[in-house]
Order: sequence, then C-alpha cells, then structure tokens
Amino acid sequence: MAESDGGRPATTDAVPVIEPGYTYASVTDKISAIVLSRRPPLAWWLGFGIAFLMVLLLFGAVAYLLAIGVGIWGINIPVAWGFAIVNFVWWIGIGHAGTLISAILLLLHQEWRTSINRFAEAMTLFAVACAGMFPLLHLGRPWFFYWLFPYPSTMGVWPQFRSPLVWDVFAVSTYATVSFLFWFVGLIPDLATLRDRARHWLPRKFYGFLAMGWRGSAFHWRRYQVAYLLLAGLATPLVVSVHSVVSFDFTIAILPGWHSTIFPPYFVAGAIYSGFAMVMTLAIPLRAIYGLEDFITMRHLDNMAKVMLATGLIVAYGYMMETFIAWYSGNQFEQFLIHNRMFGPYAKVFWAVILCNVAAPQVLWSPRVRSNVAALFAIALAVNLGMWLERYMIVVVSLHRDFMPSAWGMYAGTRWDYATFAGSIGLFLALMFLFIRFLPVISIFELRELVHRPAPHSG
Repeated sequence: MAESDGGRPATTDAVPVIEPGYTYASVTDKISAIVLSRRPPLAWWLGFGIAFLMVLLLFGAVAYLLAIGVGIWGINIPVAWGFAIVNFVWWIGIGHAGTLISAILLLLHQEWRTSINRFAEAMTLFAVACAGMFPLLHLGRPWFFYWLFPYPSTMGVWPQFRSPLVWDVFAVSTYATVSFLFWFVGLIPDLATLRDRARHWLPRKFYGFLAMGWRGSAFHWRRYQVAYLLLAGLATPLVVSVHSVVSFDFTIAILPGWHSTIFPPYFVAGAIYSGFAMVMTLAIPLRAIYGLEDFITMRHLDNMAKVMLATGLIVAYGYMMETFIAWYSGNQFEQFLIHNRMFGPYAKVFWAVILCNVAAPQVLWSPRVRSNVAALFAIALAVNLGMWLERYMIVVVSLHRDFMPSAWGMYAGTRWDYATFAGSIGLFLALMFLFIRFLPVISIFELRELVHRPAPHSG
C-alpha cells in the first residue's frame, strides 16, 4: 500500500487522497496507535530530547533578559528593532498555512487537506505562541503587558489606538483564539475515539474529559458541522487580516523600504509561502518515522509544492515591484535603499534571500522534483531560511541607514539574540512532539470518509 518516493514523475490527478485498501477500522487503528502505544519510537525521544534542551536554553536567555534588560540584545539607536520583531513576523507567517489548509481549503471542498490539516492547525497554535513571546520581551517591562489592553484603569492609562503595535495585540489575540477553537472543535470526534479505545483508566478519563460527552449521535454531528463551518468562515478572513495588520507595523512609518502600499498583500503571500514550507518540513519526517506514506501521499506533497511555487512567484513579484517603485518614483532615498540592499554592508543577506526565496523554488516547475521527497525537504528548509532572512533584511537594512548619514550605524545580533531565537524553535518543536505523542496527528473521522471513495480521474 505504501508508494515509492523515487524520482518518477507524479501524476497527481490520478493519485487518490489516501492509498486504496484501507477500511474504517484499519484507518482508526493506524492513527490511534501512534497515541495509544506505550512506547514512542526512538526518533521521537531523540527529537524531543533535543527540543527540550533548546527550551532550557530559552528559559536561561529569558531569565537573563529579565534580570539585566534588553541591553543584552544587539539593538542600538538606529536599529531599535532587531531579532525580536524579525522573529515575531517570521513565526506569525508560519502560522498562516494551518489556517489556510484547514479553513479555506475546507470551504473550497479540497479533500487533499484531510491528511495534513490536523498537525497544520497545531503548528499554527504553537507558532503563534512563539510569536507572541517576542513583542512582550521587547517591551523591556513585560510584566506590564496588560497596559496594551483597554481595561478600566484608575490611573487613566489607555493604549495608543493609532499605534500598529496595539493593532497587533487585537489581531494576533483574535487569530489565536479562533485558531484554537477551530482546532479543538475538529478534535472532539477523534478524542471520543481515543476515549473508547484507551485501555488504561487515566487516558480514558483524560480523553473523555476533552471529548465533552461526544457520542456520535446525529444531533451531535449536525451541531458539529454547523460549528465547524462557522469557525472556518471566521478563520478565513483572518488569514488576510492578521498579516496585513503585521505589515502595518512597517508600512505606516515614513521610512524608505517600509512606507509602501504593496506590503499587506506581499506579507500575506510571504506568510503562506513560509507556512507551507514549514508544513512540508514537518510532514516529510512525520510520514517517514510513523509509516504514514499511505495517508500523506505524494499527492499531498505535490500540491503543497505547487502552492509554494505559486506564493513564491508572488513574493518574487513583490521584490521586483519594490525595485521598480523605487526607480519609477524618482525618490533618492528609496533608490539609495535598494542600492544599499544589493551592494551595501548587508548585501549577502539580500542575495541569500534571492537565492532561497526566488531561485531555489523554481525547480518545483519540474514534476520529477516534486516527486522527490529529499529535494522537497531541502527546498522547504531553504524557503524557511530565506523568509527569515527576508524579515531581517526588511527590518535591519531599512533602519541602519535612514535619511541622515550622521545617524547611520550597524547592527548584529548577540549570542542572547541567537539563544532566544534557537530557544523559540525548541519550544515550537517540543510542543509539536508532545502533540504527536498525545493527540491524533491526522484527523481520523475525516480520513475515514475518504476510504471507499474512488480516485479522481485525470482530465
């Protein structure tokens, strides 16, 4: 039943959503066994151990930051934003693919989302959690974070509603809330399945509490479908609005390289681009370690590669439009910024962005490359790196040289910047490993609906 991952071209239209030969029971057995088995594979222990060490590194870096202050970071007078805002935008972008896969593809009746939507939704929650950490730490006094909310204050302290940083608080908190509800509601039927299959009383009680009395009646299914579609409808506009609001952090500032109307759609496309790259980065090892090649088939990888290619072309178009607008406007400051990006002290960052985000994904035009798992994994890693460097380029290169040469300076992250960033990756991976261990990584009930469905015909 498992397909080969070799270099043969993928005939995507003739490939079923899951490999044939499965029954309702076999689908349930294979997915629930990942959670209910007493011993995870060795790869899980190794991965979780490394991620846990990185989380400890994060705890140490944050503790030192709270004790000493943000001066341990590399931020200075011209570059007041450094790794913190770069990492924030990068993590928020990664979280976009989960909502797009779950909500938008659900409303468009795309069945290929079924095998990847569950861990993509979890990826969204964990990425948003990692993202939200950085603006709080950047405040300098993160214990006063609640000042950003319009609560009744006897001191008369109210947030500045004209600040895009306050807009971020509302946008990201709304996105996190709706994404969590959408993820949890989708889990309820599978939690009931784990409750009924658990042999020990402790997991039976745990999953039974989370299943909230689900019995699979027609009444339950009707209410579930209505709630799931409503949440999908709420989550769909958030894909566009959240990263558009994040782009306002930059675009409302009168600064060369930031003050551009192209930023909202450019940021949204880049978010989906990096998000699908992260989904592929997680899906490929997951299907190999747990033998899920029959569920996460080459059709899924092929479709994700096509989405990456499409959004990558939009990002490349954004790069070209930035250069064109700077030339066509005749603005000497915008023209200097583009020249400084390409040939200034951070030129290596710019050309690395072009290599990772524009040049490397062009090989995805080839069906042979899209059917090669190792090549897809390498391209996904390159895109993740390139999108982080793009955010670094937007933040640092725009700030380090502005209107007055007397205010120019250089920026470089310190070891504490890198430790906090590495620790956030460890936190993300640790949460993913715990999710894989204790919750179904693939939607059981949605996959069972596709068991006896014939493969779509080509043409």
